[in-house]
Amino acid sequence: MLLPLPRRKFLQTTALAGLGLAASSFTNAFRQKNIRIGIIGLDTSHCEAFTKVINASDKTPEFQGFEVVAAYPYGSKTIESSASRIPKITEDIQKYNVKITSSIAELLQACDVVLLETNDGRLHLEQATEVIKAGKPVFIDKPIAASLKDASAIFATAKKHNVPVFSCSSLRFTPAVQDIAKGKTVGKVLGADVFTPCSIEKTHPDLFWYGIHGVETLFTILGKNCKQVTRTHTEETDIVTGVWEDGRIGTFRGTRNGEHDYGGTAFGEKGNNQFSAYGGYEPLLVEIVKFFKTGTPPVEANETIAICAFMEAADESKRLGGKPVEIASILKKNKVTLL
Repeated sequence: MLLPLPRRKFLQTTALAGLGLAASSFTNAFRQKNIRIGIIGLDTSHCEAFTKVINASDKTPEFQGFEVVAAYPYGSKTIESSASRIPKITEDIQKYNVKITSSIAELLQACDVVLLETNDGRLHLEQATEVIKAGKPVFIDKPIAASLKDASAIFATAKKHNVPVFSCSSLRFTPAVQDIAKGKTVGKVLGADVFTPCSIEKTHPDLFWYGIHGVETLFTILGKNCKQVTRTHTEETDIVTGVWEDGRIGTFRGTRNGEHDYGGTAFGEKGNNQFSAYGGYEPLLVEIVKFFKTGTPPVEANETIAICAFMEAADESKRLGGKPVEIASILKKNKVTLL
C-alpha cells in the first residue's frame, strides 16, 4: 500500500499549474503503486456507483491500482432527501470491503486521495479544507460549494497548500459533449441550447443544487468566458441566457416537470447537432483516476469559478425581475478574483 507522502516532500515535489499540479515528481510518487481512495459523504448514489466500478474484481485497465478503502458517512444531516439515504448507502458500500470511519481525520489516515461526495454543498468548504491541509488530492462532486464565495475559498486554500483539486458534473465528460467541445461534431461552436432537470433545494441557490448539470454542459461546449446572464423564471421552468465575450449565445433550460432528461443542440460552422448529455459515470471516473495519478485537474479552477458566478448571476437576474446581470459585477460583489 502507498504510504502518505510526508508533507514537506509533497510540497517540495509538486508544482502548481492553474490550480493543479503539473508534477513529474508527484506522478512518479504514485506510479506503479496502489492508490487508496477515501470517500467523504455517503448521502448520494454516486458513492456506491463509483465504488462499484473502482473496486470491481474485473476492473478495466484505467482503474487498476486504485481501491476505495474507507468512507466517512456524513454527509448532509439536515437535507432530508440526502440524510435519509446515509444508513442504506453505508450498509451497501461495506459490501465492497470499505471501512466506515467515525471522522474525516480517521479517514485521512487510511487513504491517499479523496472523493468528497457530500451532497450538501454548504459543508464542502469545511470538509475540503481539512482534506487539503492534510495534503490529499481531492475531487469535489457537484456542487463544489453552495456559494461563489465558498468555491473561491476552496481554490484559494488549495493554492496556498499546493494541493490539487477539481470539481465538475459528470455530464462534462459525456462523449457527445466532449466531441462537440473539441470541434469533432459541428466544427467551431457558434452557440448552444442545453436542457437538464433543475429541481430546487431551499438551502442552496437555485441552480447550484441540480441545474449545475446543465450549466456545466453549456460551459463545456462554449468555454468559460460568459459576460452577461439573463433569467426567466416560473415555478415549472427556468431559461437562463448567457452572452459570451465573443458574442456567442448559450441558453440553459432547467425543467421541474415532464421527462427527466439531459441534452441539447449545438450550433456550429459545419452544421447543427442534437445530442444526449447523459453518458453515465465512467467517463468522469476515468478523468478522476487520471487526475489522482498526475495531480493535473482536467477542469481549471477559473472555469469552475465562472460557472458559480453564472449561477449566482442567474439568481440576481431573477431577483431583478429578469434584467441582465454582468458576471463582472457578481465577481466584484463577492470580492472574488480569478486565480
